Amino acid sequence: MNASRPSFLHLNPADTVGVALRPLQKGEAALGVTLAADIPLGHKFALTAMPAGAQVVKYGQVMAVATADIAPGEHVHSHNAGMSESHSDQSSQTGVTHAAPDRTTFQGYLRPDGRVGTRNFIGILASVNCSSTVCNAIADAANRTLLPRFPGIDGFAPIVHDQGCGMANAGEGFDALVRVLKGYRDHPNFGGVLIVGLGCEVNQLTLYQRSDWTRERFGVFNIQEVGGSASAVRRALELLEPICAAAGSDQRSEQPVSKLVLGMQCGGSDGFSGITANPALGVASDMLVAAGGTSILSETPEIYGAEHLLIARAAPETGAKIRAMIDWWRDYTDRNGASLDNNPSPGNKRGGLTTILEKSLGAVAKGGLSPLSGAFAYAEPIRIPGFVYMDSPGYDPVAATGQVASGANLIAFTTGRGSCFGAKPAPSIKLASNSTLYRSMPEDMDIDCGVVVEEGLSLEEMGAQIYDLLLDTASGKKSKSEEFGYGDNEFVPWKIGAVL
Repeated sequence: MNASRPSFLHLNPADTVGVALRPLQKGEAALGVTLAADIPLGHKFALTAMPAGAQVVKYGQVMAVATADIAPGEHVHSHNAGMSESHSDQSSQTGVTHAAPDRTTFQGYLRPDGRVGTRNFIGILASVNCSSTVCNAIADAANRTLLPRFPGIDGFAPIVHDQGCGMANAGEGFDALVRVLKGYRDHPNFGGVLIVGLGCEVNQLTLYQRSDWTRERFGVFNIQEVGGSASAVRRALELLEPICAAAGSDQRSEQPVSKLVLGMQCGGSDGFSGITANPALGVASDMLVAAGGTSILSETPEIYGAEHLLIARAAPETGAKIRAMIDWWRDYTDRNGASLDNNPSPGNKRGGLTTILEKSLGAVAKGGLSPLSGAFAYAEPIRIPGFVYMDSPGYDPVAATGQVASGANLIAFTTGRGSCFGAKPAPSIKLASNSTLYRSMPEDMDIDCGVVVEEGLSLEEMGAQIYDLLLDTASGKKSKSEEFGYGDNEFVPWKIGAVL
């Protein structure tokens, strides 16, 4: 770390804790207190006495309650702080409109419906788990035999899952699956799509017929109708031939940033996520929105305790939708014997996060300061510009799947512990919250947000770097996850309801 940089941080004048920017030793002086214990990197220490039951404040918001008496200088973590039954529910922050950035175009694929792709994949979609193995075989065969002949295509992406049968043919779970598959069928990052069913499943192919694509770009069939699995692969390659011919001729052209839809994710968060990577991504999100684009925040269990910060930036009807989502999740977790505070994960805690309230306060920073323009159901099509919210679980693959189905043609994923992830057909960039992670996993991290702490780079400068990387990636620059090949196994639609 740069010797001129501080060793600790007081984020808000109202905070009762400080944050260690390096491992601190017992006996060191920090922010007016003498440390009573060693404080690991990214962890918190008390700035004032907090008796048992007192609120612990970080980011100027309630993040926990003391479960034991805490003296000034003590390490504040899960051994002496826990979930608060009540938390902040008011915010003075309203949405802030920003000036458009200088860079307002990228190179993308203009589609017939006016949307723009950042990639030109061919999607091989399974309607049901029973056709997933065949879809994988089709994609493998097509990548070996067809892709070399059509270099204008980025590849054949198998979109496979474990649903589609053994479920009710109506209700929340079925509706969510249909929305997801239709969202991928219509995704602008696909230059063509082939959907393969078995034939007898609940999720019938008749739900997915296309009328607005030419015959050269879309195909469907059932395995039971063509003679079996091997025959299905041969039939698929025949159908893909004209699809490839059409998609292979697509060319990138200059497009406005207003055609970008960014899905924002965080996973493997740590004590720095809410200080560096998430707020820096928030700056980039504000820049994207100011240029006319769309950014999507999700993961409802991971905004719990910070939802008021979003509601304060929304119109009343949008705020009401956010509150209704929180209420649904309270009921959903109760019905399943769980709690919204089953977060943070063990890795989150090792990184310095104590409660879901603390994690949420850092997570919502990804949304920047722009007004909240709308709130949407999981995988619901999003066709409006601005900063929006989409309901989803906190489980990253499920949340990202919903964002892509909603229209995200680009993903930005912050991490403090080192999550590995990709999201075909949408390229995913990884933002390291600390420089130690960036140096230890250079094969997976695209950008080092730890320099905000290590080198004193401003969040505005870091956000501008992220914005430029987003536009470069949208224009064809491969992310680290793409170079490795992530994305074939990260399609995970939200499974809601009984398996029958």
